[in-house]
Amino acid sequence: MGNVRNRRRKTEKKQPPLLDPATPLTIITPSDDAELDFLKKRSLLSSAVIITFFALLVARLWYLQIQEGETYISLADNNRVRYVEVAPPRGNVYDREGREIVTNRPSFNVVLSREDNRLDDELVKKIAGILDVEVTVILDRIRKMVGTPGHFPIRLAEDIDWEKVAVIENNNLDLPGIRIEVVPLRVYHYGNYASHLIGYLGEINAAELEAGDPKVYKQGDQIGKMGLEKLYEDDLRGEKGREYMEVNALGFEQKALKGVEPLSGSDLQLTINMELQRAAEELMEQENKAGAVVAVEVNSGRVLTAASSPQLKLDEFIGGISSKAWQAMLDDPRHPLINKVVQGQYPPASTYKIVTALAGLGEGIITPDTTIFCPGHFQFGNRTFRCWKKGGHGSVSLLRALSESCDVYFYTVGQKLGVDRLASYAQRLGLGRKTGVDMEHEKSGVVPTSDWKKRKYNTKWYEGETISIAIGQGYDLATPIQICMMTAVLANGGTLYRPSLIESVRDPDGRVLKTFAPEVQERFIGQGQNMKLVREGLVEAVNGQRGTGKSARLPNITVAGKTGTGQVVRLKQYEHLEEEEIPYKYRDHAWFTCFAPAENPEIAVTVLVEHGLHGGSAAAPIARAVLEAYFKDRLAKGQDVAYVLVPTDDDAEGVN
Repeated sequence: MGNVRNRRRKTEKKQPPLLDPATPLTIITPSDDAELDFLKKRSLLSSAVIITFFALLVARLWYLQIQEGETYISLADNNRVRYVEVAPPRGNVYDREGREIVTNRPSFNVVLSREDNRLDDELVKKIAGILDVEVTVILDRIRKMVGTPGHFPIRLAEDIDWEKVAVIENNNLDLPGIRIEVVPLRVYHYGNYASHLIGYLGEINAAELEAGDPKVYKQGDQIGKMGLEKLYEDDLRGEKGREYMEVNALGFEQKALKGVEPLSGSDLQLTINMELQRAAEELMEQENKAGAVVAVEVNSGRVLTAASSPQLKLDEFIGGISSKAWQAMLDDPRHPLINKVVQGQYPPASTYKIVTALAGLGEGIITPDTTIFCPGHFQFGNRTFRCWKKGGHGSVSLLRALSESCDVYFYTVGQKLGVDRLASYAQRLGLGRKTGVDMEHEKSGVVPTSDWKKRKYNTKWYEGETISIAIGQGYDLATPIQICMMTAVLANGGTLYRPSLIESVRDPDGRVLKTFAPEVQERFIGQGQNMKLVREGLVEAVNGQRGTGKSARLPNITVAGKTGTGQVVRLKQYEHLEEEEIPYKYRDHAWFTCFAPAENPEIAVTVLVEHGLHGGSAAAPIARAVLEAYFKDRLAKGQDVAYVLVPTDDDAEGVN
């Protein structure tokens, strides 16, 4: 018992004393500072992670909703909305009188949208059957678009007829991705007239696409390839519109949504008179002649006619010209692809005698009364230069030399002048340089000088070469538009204009955006009296009894003109043949250039007939037709115009 009590006492002694309720309570915390710092850092890190997460989430939401909101809205819409670009109507082209030359009509094309549709053999066979073409034709169109973005549609056929349109529309559920595209197509109201001037459209190629503005041009677009269609592409093309269509998950169109209307291109009003153009080209085509006809207003430089023959067949270029048709044009000996108005370079022949006459008068080599005897040839050293008239013209003055186109007279004047003085007058009349007309690939022609020959051939100029130059042969080369502008300078008394083709550019509402005033390039000062003398010679050339340009005469209107026969090549083996028996490519070119009325000139006309032999017979009648069209109102009224002609003694007719 006692031991129990003793153990109890010991146990009781070990128990702590009870706390006094009045004693404050103290919380025991870790005494290790490092552990406390660790807990704080872990808490801060957790907070930073949470804040960063929410910041990134907010930033991403801002980026998606605000920064890229429109992009993702567009992507979302693309799942249900498809858009196609709508080609704008190109600007119309009118002549100076407001006649429609080129306008537009609706054309129906078949296109395949690739975005939401899988192309299979069955679909290709179906559409080929509807279009009545070989399957390979459709496959070729598809292969052509390989590598292009998927949103570019594939054009499978152009300008299909109403029957095919109806079949496709009635079977649209069986033709996923196939739709009808309505685009404007060019209408040529005057057929192929002025074809080289107007030009044509074609599908944009890779080089044009790379060079063009990607915001404006896409694969498959039509673009001006030649002529004014190309040179005024920016004015004519207009701005594309957009059509929006709601589609289902299979890509089938459900309904049309609001779109953006295309904006039509600007209209061009030309200086060309299409009635004159028609008169020129009808005769050239009827007689199967190759060459060019140019007519200008002598007091402004505005071009009234710019015809190159043969014509281009513009309809063949619509939708892309076939390789067969292209090759046929390349093989045509009359070279229809060349715009002969500005690209054809020919010896100016006797039309150049205008230059020689002015130079002779201006340099004091001759006077109006100077006479030169023509025995039918001109001897220079051991070389004989022949006149076109074998028996010679006898004693001739300037007036008669121009009227009858006496070669010996101008051989003599040219030999005394020298090539460099001749060249200075030719250049002041606009020869040997580009006119600046709005036509592509214009040639400058050749006005030779002694320095020119030294540079080109590294040899000196020989005096005998000047004799050929004086009558427009030898190295001389000129384009039809240059000869016409030279004639206009003579007619107006010395002002050389830059020939213009565009009267104005107008917006679709008719407001004038641009106008083109006459532009003077040079004034031929101090030659007024000399030009008057030369004009009188040209009046006699048309109206005199022995004039070489009789075929251009008009009743009541005095025409002044000059014929020319440009030698192509001199081959002795053909000298014994009749001219018509000489192979076509070796026949001489025929020139005729004129102006009227002689008393107060308004219009100058130049005609070049390739291999036409003689200007008086081949070219002058065409110039007459253009003049008749221009003066038709005055001719109908029968107004008499008095003009004093110098009388001649005989009536032999020249042919040069």
